[in-house]
Amino acid sequence: MKFLDQAKVFIQSGDGGAGCISFRREKYVEFGGPDGGDGGCGGDVIVRCVDGLNTLIDYRYQQHFKAGTGTHGMGKNRTGADGPDKILKVPVGTQIFAEDGKTLIGDLTEIGDEIVLAKGGNGGFGNARFKGPVNQSPRHANPGQPGREAWIWLRMKLIADAGLVGLPNAGKSTFLASVSRAKPKIADYPFTTLHPNLGVVAVKGNEFVIADIPGLIEGASEGAGLGYRFLGHVERCEILLHLVDASQDDVVGDWETIREEIAAYENGLTDKKEILALNKCDLIDSEILKEKQSALSKASGKDVQLISGATGDGVKQVLSDILEHVSQRNAAIDLQSGSWKP
Repeated sequence: MKFLDQAKVFIQSGDGGAGCISFRREKYVEFGGPDGGDGGCGGDVIVRCVDGLNTLIDYRYQQHFKAGTGTHGMGKNRTGADGPDKILKVPVGTQIFAEDGKTLIGDLTEIGDEIVLAKGGNGGFGNARFKGPVNQSPRHANPGQPGREAWIWLRMKLIADAGLVGLPNAGKSTFLASVSRAKPKIADYPFTTLHPNLGVVAVKGNEFVIADIPGLIEGASEGAGLGYRFLGHVERCEILLHLVDASQDDVVGDWETIREEIAAYENGLTDKKEILALNKCDLIDSEILKEKQSALSKASGKDVQLISGATGDGVKQVLSDILEHVSQRNAAIDLQSGSWKP
């Protein structure tokens, strides 16, 4: 299935049905009078979060969604049926934005969450509603109210505990494949990964989800390469694992490039905890590796771990550090919700 993380769609709620103008005329029944029923309400447009979806690909082939129109009222005080609702099914982590792409309408993070985006028009009153002591034979009824329409953006942001960031060919896909059952595309050229991948990692009897984000390059904030549209998928991550290719000459420059692009993206990514690691350490001499580790640690002010996604060296320690942070986060959430148990 092709991955699609954003889509622009047109929605329109249903029009309300018109009220009916009718009079009761039956043989041997005196004092008939108006008996026109009300029109039914138009259907709503609803976005619902469902299980079993991991992409917005369905909205690439259909962009227009309209709810049903309410049925007109009928004689004998019969009210028209309401129009059927239109339900848009989306995966977990989908955000809904207005047409400007900036105004957030809703954020669906759990199965079953739903939002009414456009309310259907009300049905019109039949002439029975207007009967009174002055006007006992009203010959008018209300038309149904029109539905609402709008263009909206659907944007999916993967829900993962940890996010992998780094320049293209930093070994992110190899790392993900080595620690989980995910099978991302792996090759010896840049931009192998063209869309995010998720993997479930099992460590010490616990599990957490890690997301592999397509590589950033210098100028991504201005649209270079793949841009940084995929950085939205790490907004929900609690921790970032920043992989730097140890086989490159300027590891400090590579690290600074990614940090600058993350800072340009904003949205709180610079405040997230970061684990910094030199990857592909099996490809260079140990003395040179120590020099690069020292230089990167001095520039970043952080401890730099040495790992190799291909051989597995140092990977367990990195996963343990991620698990520790994720566990602390989960314990804090449980404590705030009142479900924490010592």
